[in-house]
Amino acid sequence: MSADHNAFITETSIDPTSDGPLSSATVAVKDNISTAGVRTTCGSAMLEEYVPPYDATVVKRLKAAGATIVGKANMDEFGMGGTTETSAFGPTENPRARDRVAGGSSGGSAAAVAAGKADLALGTDTGGSIRNPAAFCGVVGLKPTYGLVSRYGLIAYANSLEQIGPIAPSVEETAALLDVIAGPDDHDATTHQAGANAAYAAAADGAVDGMTVGVLRSLREGADQRIVDVFEESVAELEAQGATVVEIELDSIEHALAAYYVIAMSEASSNLARFDGVRYGVSGDYEGDWNESFARAREAFGEEVKRRVLLGTYALSAGYHDKYYKKAQDARAWVKRDFDDAFAQADVLASPTMPVLPPEIGDSLGDPLELYRIDANTVPVNLANLPAISVPAGRAEGLPVGLQLVGPAFGEHRIIRAASALD
Repeated sequence: MSADHNAFITETSIDPTSDGPLSSATVAVKDNISTAGVRTTCGSAMLEEYVPPYDATVVKRLKAAGATIVGKANMDEFGMGGTTETSAFGPTENPRARDRVAGGSSGGSAAAVAAGKADLALGTDTGGSIRNPAAFCGVVGLKPTYGLVSRYGLIAYANSLEQIGPIAPSVEETAALLDVIAGPDDHDATTHQAGANAAYAAAADGAVDGMTVGVLRSLREGADQRIVDVFEESVAELEAQGATVVEIELDSIEHALAAYYVIAMSEASSNLARFDGVRYGVSGDYEGDWNESFARAREAFGEEVKRRVLLGTYALSAGYHDKYYKKAQDARAWVKRDFDDAFAQADVLASPTMPVLPPEIGDSLGDPLELYRIDANTVPVNLANLPAISVPAGRAEGLPVGLQLVGPAFGEHRIIRAASALD
């Protein structure tokens, strides 16, 4: 493995356009976020030579805030994976635990921060892809409320689920990066006014006295006992600082993982249809039959991307739409209602971020279902379009363990305050 843990697909230097709150800070940007004049591959051979003609809104905001972008971070191909092992450019190694995965799909972003190769990083989170690598690499990662951060310039995987968010060594630095990238954008009609001048970094004051923390019982009980032990020590620390801890059960949680994958794969099937060798992607060398040309072009996709596109196409096909996709959307609505009820009982909700310790590189790719199951604690948040943060909770067997805090919609201040009490 290279000295930078294969954290970057492209190392570069994109200079700031002005001074600002991030002057002198270096930032790694996940390689599915467009950077004008610098290739953006999505971790795929399909886009190995693609160079965007424009900057994503978040990139413009980084540059205007004084940040220097030092590279495009490695990732699972098109964000499809939880270990950064599906990247066409090779896996990213965990800087905290050699020969272990960095998590995914934003593994390169988290590894760059953990290794000190960048002060800060941007990742994207469709079902846990910021929080997962943050937990595995022992750094902080925040998935914002859907609509808080512009997705303009993000190469889409599953539009209704994904958000761009910050990764940093501390909660305060994570919140300061969120201050820069949050806010409405005329280029993205899903953005919300809530992020404008929100002063998230000021919320990192650790003031949890009087706060109620709801422990999500089923997500705790489904985790490795070594992780549970570290998690409970952190919850006890919040309680010692004045928080009230209550147990909460969400009946819909057991259906969230299945609903998530039906929805995410269906949206991926639609989004990736553009990669046909004509509009985007490698050429299929047209020889008189468009279907054969498209098929040759799509050989550039990796196995996991092909699997998800095929399953998503099946779920949307005539005769199966109501059986799978519609039921998944019904389950999504149930998850949202359950979270609303939970926030009537608690200010923030807590669980282990990941139910397992970082696997060794090469161990997890042989069983796709097992790989999907490690998302069990993170995907419900994306279905409900809520904010969540992963903060280091300690170590088990010498490996990092993350604690996840979930807030109500646009409740970033709450989760930042609670997380900073553990920072």
